[in-house]
Amino acid sequence: MPSLATGDTAANPHIFAVPARTETDIEMRIHTSITPFDVTAEQWFPDAAGFILTAIVHTLDAATGSLRYLPPAEPAEWARALFTTAGATHGYFLGAVDPNTGTHRRGQLAYQLYLDTDRQVVPVPRQLVTCPHYASTAEPRSPSRPDPRQN
Repeated sequence: MPSLATGDTAANPHIFAVPARTETDIEMRIHTSITPFDVTAEQWFPDAAGFILTAIVHTLDAATGSLRYLPPAEPAEWARALFTTAGATHGYFLGAVDPNTGTHRRGQLAYQLYLDTDRQVVPVPRQLVTCPHYASTAEPRSPSRPDPRQN
């Protein structure tokens, strides 16, 4: 698994494939990238610089390579695992979108994490938002394990 905390963007992007453990004959093709950002201040929003760590998970049929549905819990686990290499316990879930344009992309789920120039986790700078960013939880939930906050 690539370490997203290093400053080596020359080895960027990384692509690797893993079999889904919760479904049969599904492969997750995971694309990771590190992109620098530097945005100027806007009214109410300060300037910001740093790095965007992106993980895009494509879910495919292992035999044919065609798109397959996989519930988002397992791809989210991979995104969290990748983001821990940068010292984060959570990031943002963007959904089935192209992170650069905010347009729908069938068969993929996108996740992002934002770091400042010192590689510390920061909230998403408003100037970079092209689509909704949902804060992902630090701890996965499953139907078999109820969320204690719901009681």
